[in-house]
Amino acid sequence: MKLIVKTLAGLEEVLASELQLLGAENIELGTRSVFCETDLEGVYRLNICLSTALRILIPIVRFEAEDETELYDCMNEIPWEKYVSPTGTIAVDAIAQGEVFRHSHYIALKTKDAVVDRFRSLFDVRPNVDINFPDLRINVHNNDKTFTVSLDSSGTSLHRRGYREEGEEAPLNEVLAAGMIRLSQWNKDCPFIDPMCGSGTLLIEAALFARNIAPNKNRKDGFCFQRWPNFQPELLEKVRNESISKEVPFNIGIYGGDIRESATRATKVNIRAAGLLDTISIETRSFEKSIPPPPPGILMVNPPYDARMSLEDASLFYKKLGDKFKSGYEGYQAWVITGNPEAAKAIGLRTSRKIPLFNGNIACKFLKFEMYSGTKKVKNEK
Repeated sequence: MKLIVKTLAGLEEVLASELQLLGAENIELGTRSVFCETDLEGVYRLNICLSTALRILIPIVRFEAEDETELYDCMNEIPWEKYVSPTGTIAVDAIAQGEVFRHSHYIALKTKDAVVDRFRSLFDVRPNVDINFPDLRINVHNNDKTFTVSLDSSGTSLHRRGYREEGEEAPLNEVLAAGMIRLSQWNKDCPFIDPMCGSGTLLIEAALFARNIAPNKNRKDGFCFQRWPNFQPELLEKVRNESISKEVPFNIGIYGGDIRESATRATKVNIRAAGLLDTISIETRSFEKSIPPPPPGILMVNPPYDARMSLEDASLFYKKLGDKFKSGYEGYQAWVITGNPEAAKAIGLRTSRKIPLFNGNIACKFLKFEMYSGTKKVKNEK
């Protein structure tokens, strides 16, 4: 079957690499999405194992509609009884892109009306709407007059791993964190450090990656496909057990810290929920006083941007960041995601990579700094 796998802007190539490793075929890049093909077992595997996917959609029909009447008629003709029982529950997500149909909510409403009217005419009973945990989540994508209707196999967004029991202000999306780790090309042969860990998302995603743990193997809310008529529980259990059998230990070290006790406390709670207490070390300490293991290593931080979290003097804050990079992290690769490019200039170091990403609706740059011992010139002469 053909799939549309949704992700965040800037992570399309990372997701495509994950899909290839997990056996998907005919992979093509889209915008905030990747297209591929797999079978039912593959759908289960991708939902459990992908770390940079938000949703896995299965397209079932594509049609053209000139107006709301044609939209309703085309939706009403789809055999929805194949996918959900008359007494089941549904939800509709819609995206409108074009001049003819401008409002996503209106498309979702017309789709819902067409679906329930079909059931009412066939069975004299209709499914109810459940926006949180429906038996069938319908995804409608509109581009001008073209509509693609898909079944959402995931249900709740796949970034909700289930380990975030405590949160700090402006937490990092789990899919974004996983994508950043893969973009850094960390090969798991050196320590990983986040000395401004907040609620610990980067640390936990690094540990899942290092230990090859499927991020959604123990998903509390389950997946939408588990409520479909063709669900095969034995196949899901097989896929889950296979993913567990591929887990490995990691003893090189993942270290985190934060100046706020509330943050380190929240991080410890989340690490425990993720089952990673034996993999991640946490301490309450300011970044300026952090002491990393001997190099080489990877340092990754999501500092405040002066957007959702305010800073008294953003430039001074980033200058101190750069000073610590130079004086305390020689031999490390330092990665910083920031939505404040002007303040980031105060770091005072030349970047070797700048990757555009989005943290929520904030346009960011993911910056790489290479901390050589001495200058790069001296290092090359040696």
